[in-house]
Amino acid sequence: MNQDEAGLNYRVVKPVVQSEASPSESLPAKKAEMKECIDYEHMVKDYFQLDIDLESLYRQWSLADANFDKVAKNFVGVRMLKQDPVENLFAFICSSNNNIQRITGMVEKLCETYGNHLLTYEDVAYYTFPSIESLAEVKVESKLRTLGFGYRAKFIQQSAAKIMKNGGRDWLLNLRTVSYLEAKSSLMTLPGIGAKVADCICLMSLNHSVAIPVDTHVFQIAKANYVPHLSQTKSVTDKVYNEISAHFQSLFGTYAGWAHSCRFTSSESATARRQEKKCYRRDQREAGPWPCAKKEEMTIVFFFFFFYRGTSLCVNLKKSGCFAFIK
Repeated sequence: MNQDEAGLNYRVVKPVVQSEASPSESLPAKKAEMKECIDYEHMVKDYFQLDIDLESLYRQWSLADANFDKVAKNFVGVRMLKQDPVENLFAFICSSNNNIQRITGMVEKLCETYGNHLLTYEDVAYYTFPSIESLAEVKVESKLRTLGFGYRAKFIQQSAAKIMKNGGRDWLLNLRTVSYLEAKSSLMTLPGIGAKVADCICLMSLNHSVAIPVDTHVFQIAKANYVPHLSQTKSVTDKVYNEISAHFQSLFGTYAGWAHSCRFTSSESATARRQEKKCYRRDQREAGPWPCAKKEEMTIVFFFFFFYRGTSLCVNLKKSGCFAFIK
């Protein structure tokens, strides 16, 4: 997938079809029939949530918050992906005290070990994400520990087992239909999922756009620009977490989580630029490699959402665009 001035371009690569066609029905005809059954354009629009009128929301947020207005022009179109809740949940369990490179590696190991092989394309093997059932087996914890998951191995297996006990994938999908607070509370009953991870899952895969994940970066943004009476506060307690969430929700409304993500992105980008300049200055003074932050770690935000620019409501992808904010 890529973007040019004309719009969003994507190519579909499918697994090899094991045809059950009759001798009179050719394989190309069978593939054509399958293609007609899948609306790929709808899938892309749904994944990028292109039905959300983001331009209108940006105007609303800019009027409500001068800080947002200052950064909005440089971060046009921070758009949350509509991710699969099973993949999203277990990926976030992997994210605990981790960096983007290791998170990606763990998710790939999960797929390679417990998923099904889809195809090999350009010498890269692709697998499905594991089912909840496969991750709920008791032996999963010990296997994942041998693969380097550490304490997360226990949380993955135990959470999968509890989800199965609650009703499996249907239980997770049902959290899209209940209130945000009920969905968050339900997620927090799972091993390894606290308030921040629950909010991330609510925001990124359960359609609760009001959710505000509060991490260290958001905490610093809030202290500096929104809740100055917390300026001397050193850590994010439950009380502080809830106060920051409530402030952003009151300020930005129903899609507060989307607005917060734009502010988070602008903060991360500024941090990345400072780190790059610092590394550059060091390299000018002395020869040899420096332990500068890796690009994957500096752009961790891009693991979770992409950017979109174009018409307010995208009906025709050729008239708009979608791009990842990565150089």
